[in-house]
Amino acid sequence: MKLKSYFSGTVEAAMELARKELGEDALLVNARPATPETRHLGAYEVVFGVTPKPSDPASKLETRPADRLTQELADMKREIERMTQCFRAARMFTPAAEGTQPGLYTRLVANELDAMIAQTVAQGAPLEQFFEIDPTVGRAGAARGVLALVGPPGVGKTTTLVKLAARYGLSSRRPAQIVTTDVYRIAAADQLRSLASILGMGCDVVETPVALAQSLEEHRGKDFVFIDTPGLAKGEMEDGADLARLIATHPEIDTHLVLAASMKPADMAQVIERYEIFAPKKLLFTRIDETDRFGALINEAARRSLPISFLATGQQIPDDIEPATKDRLAELVLGARAQASITGEDAPASIGRTAGAAA
Repeated sequence: MKLKSYFSGTVEAAMELARKELGEDALLVNARPATPETRHLGAYEVVFGVTPKPSDPASKLETRPADRLTQELADMKREIERMTQCFRAARMFTPAAEGTQPGLYTRLVANELDAMIAQTVAQGAPLEQFFEIDPTVGRAGAARGVLALVGPPGVGKTTTLVKLAARYGLSSRRPAQIVTTDVYRIAAADQLRSLASILGMGCDVVETPVALAQSLEEHRGKDFVFIDTPGLAKGEMEDGADLARLIATHPEIDTHLVLAASMKPADMAQVIERYEIFAPKKLLFTRIDETDRFGALINEAARRSLPISFLATGQQIPDDIEPATKDRLAELVLGARAQASITGEDAPASIGRTAGAAA
């Protein structure tokens, strides 16, 4: 497939240019704000794909090194589902379609929301139908709450774990235990021990999956167990394979994949794919205050059929965290004013409960 970009002042105008040149059979691959390097060409970039004709030299197979071909196949695998969704959006999109709000569509795409979802919302569907939330600790029906946070380095897993421990253990005055498997970072265990001591909780440091399983049994009388894990970079996933196997198969562990909301959408998708070995049950987003584009949160929750659990911002414990709500997420993606105009209601002054208002 050949890809070609079109630039214009609006997404709709760029799509119109593409349709005129490539015809109705072209596939919409992506629609996004132009990068700083290409912004002089237009405010928005729309990428379309066309299948080359057999005579087209681009259709001939090239000889590529094996590692490069493997990477290209992996990239294609990641993109195929999104391209399928975009194809559906391209088929049904026309700027003048009945019931469509072109301005809303443009704003949602600029907020990095998936083109198909943006189109459907612009035609009147509620954004909330595309994702689910589950701001709970522990698996449904379990006798106690056992939570594990997994994710790449630098997304704030440890701080978020302490916030949750303070919210559900300290604030509720229920017995809780912290367990860390992060023995890779220098002084990480000592830092967590200090924080646990401030909260009046115990903290176990375990070095193997077997030791983690034993710790869970030793603390069976605790209402909550919070498990911290090491941040594994792309080249370190194999090192965490045994830990991932235990967490993925343990019947009590409720695994939340922690991601920074400020991640690039492509990077976020790759991280989620890498961490599938942990079988996460929910997505938890940090650094909500470090970006103004939130479409990727909805995209990945919808694509992976994983509910969103919590939204975290700064370093304050336990204040800078809140349970995810559909209203709050819709407000982030749509903006308070846009949400109010769609629902016909006044925009609320504050949506969602902060971590300080414990359940």
